Amino acid sequence: MSATPLRRVALVTGGRRGIGLGIATALAREGFDLAVCGVHDEPGEALAALAGRATDLLYVRCDVSVTADRTRLLNAVRERFGRLHVLVNNAGIAPEVRADLLDTSEASFERVLRTNLQGPFFLTQAAARWMLEQRRADPAWHGCIVNITSISATAASVRRGEYCISKAGAAMASKLWAARLAADGIPVYEVRPGIIRTDMTAAVHELYDRRIAEGLVPQGRWGEPEDVGRAVAMLARGDLNFSTGAVIYVDGGFSIERL
Repeated sequence: MSATPLRRVALVTGGRRGIGLGIATALAREGFDLAVCGVHDEPGEALAALAGRATDLLYVRCDVSVTADRTRLLNAVRERFGRLHVLVNNAGIAPEVRADLLDTSEASFERVLRTNLQGPFFLTQAAARWMLEQRRADPAWHGCIVNITSISATAASVRRGEYCISKAGAAMASKLWAARLAADGIPVYEVRPGIIRTDMTAAVHELYDRRIAEGLVPQGRWGEPEDVGRAVAMLARGDLNFSTGAVIYVDGGFSIERL
């Protein structure tokens, strides 16, 4: 009698709410076991409910900007599952204050880049080393890395410059990792969300309601976390296995150049 195949494992950073929760939910539907991290002590009701869908869920408190936390996170995944197939670098923060470029502080710049760029870069480095170990041990192993960036990687917003710079850096990091890992059979993708309805955008909800009504988004609506989740699930399944380095826009057509 043959053994039951082990389920594939996905690690989603910042998966407790918002876009990350949408991604975790979509991957649970695809049959992944999940490791999810966030900066809170508990996973929250919405994330915890995923464990009731035949998904083995591990939640780890982790600040991805902290080296020791990233090490502890991957050690926890190793101990619980012993394997990792998909890394989704989703954790990110906005500036605490939307300040004009002339008033941006070094403290805010450093805080945002450590979380949005430096932390994901070195988490990817550590996870990629582990993925390479798994691939060498089992040629049938397959997985990928997905970086969640933002339309702010290319759309300038002068009142949150540090955020735009962090996402532009993350976009380049995706290209770099895609180039480095291509020959090793580990595709790396960038998913670039547009204006998504989350806690992070709640403070500017009225502003973007008006701008969407004025035509900012060709499809005429807010994006939802589920929209991003479906894109990540497609990549995690391996549907675009010959497209490493691809940028997947989930922005309702925002990035279309129009006259």
